[in-house]
Amino acid sequence: MMMGLNRVKLGVDVFFDRDLSDLRGKRLGLLTNQTGANAGLVSTIRLFHEHPELQLTALFAPEHGLLTNVKEGEKFTDAVHRSTGIPIYSLYGQTKKPTDAMMEQVDVVIFDIQDIGARYYTYIYTMAYMMEACARTGKRMIVLDRANPIGGESVEGNLVDPDYSSFVGLYPIPNRHGMTVGELAAYFNEEFHIRCELEVVGMEGWKRSSFQTENGLPWIPPSPNTTSLDMMLLYPGTCLVEGTNLSEGRGTTQPFEIIGAPFIDGEKLQDNVNALGLEGVRARALAFTPTYSNYHGQLCEGIQLHITNRRTFKPVESVAHILAVIASMYADKLEFLEYGNLRHPMFDLLAGNDVLRNGLLSGDINLYNEQCVRDTEKFMDTRERYLRYR
Repeated sequence: MMMGLNRVKLGVDVFFDRDLSDLRGKRLGLLTNQTGANAGLVSTIRLFHEHPELQLTALFAPEHGLLTNVKEGEKFTDAVHRSTGIPIYSLYGQTKKPTDAMMEQVDVVIFDIQDIGARYYTYIYTMAYMMEACARTGKRMIVLDRANPIGGESVEGNLVDPDYSSFVGLYPIPNRHGMTVGELAAYFNEEFHIRCELEVVGMEGWKRSSFQTENGLPWIPPSPNTTSLDMMLLYPGTCLVEGTNLSEGRGTTQPFEIIGAPFIDGEKLQDNVNALGLEGVRARALAFTPTYSNYHGQLCEGIQLHITNRRTFKPVESVAHILAVIASMYADKLEFLEYGNLRHPMFDLLAGNDVLRNGLLSGDINLYNEQCVRDTEKFMDTRERYLRYR
């Protein structure tokens, strides 16, 4: 046990402490992955499967698979769970939305997955699609709440323009939303008229101001490139880099903490970024060779972002300014990725509109920054009634 820390009681532990007789005789589906575990690190799958009153009949797996061993964006097929023999339905393969045939196997679906607090992270949209499937087929949904590892107070970014809605930004929420999965479920259910029969099993003892390292709980990485608290704090900003021909550090030990490319002079970039005087972060020049993804096997130079103050650091604003510096230094080299199957450049889907990309191309990102401030205020007003933890 980590000493001197507030010990948060997770939704899964609150759930198993209560009377579960209302679920007796019901066929239960579990939408989870390796992060579904209690404070003692026993997996939620085992807790359900071995419980004498509960009947687990189906497992549903989001992006990265049930074991979170599948690479980002890689599809996988249905399978059978090795130790229980229960079917695993892929929600990142033939379909991202649960089908009626899948829903016929269950009466109640339980969601237990750790989120990382950024709009692009797809687990919250798999949750929303399951809520839609429950509403459509008359099934009940229970969300076992978990902490937002980057805190629940700071909110930053713009709202997704409806025309730019995608699986990396399904709803108009900011890049850093400051909500738990349970709060988001209630928000989605009401604001976007899903209206499924929803129950959120809340945590006990979680403080909105706390970071993952302050919750007194062991940490299980929710995806292969989720490496540390600082990585998660940077991610609402640095994930935007994925829409460009820069490397965001995939294929290194510091994904989303570094930005670089073979054409960058790391020391010059470091000096230009540090000259901005960004709050709570410093850039350091480095060289790296990715083992996969962008520039696989090629020597890149760039910067690592070191957070100096987690409370004051603003990932979205900071990375927008850093990209503006790179765009001015390497206007002839920086590219925004386009894919034939997407209506918009990938960068715009991540950014939620074309305002930031156009600002980077024109050399003025003020419009985007102003929009972020307006949109954040608007979102803060709406989200207020869905906050469970004060």
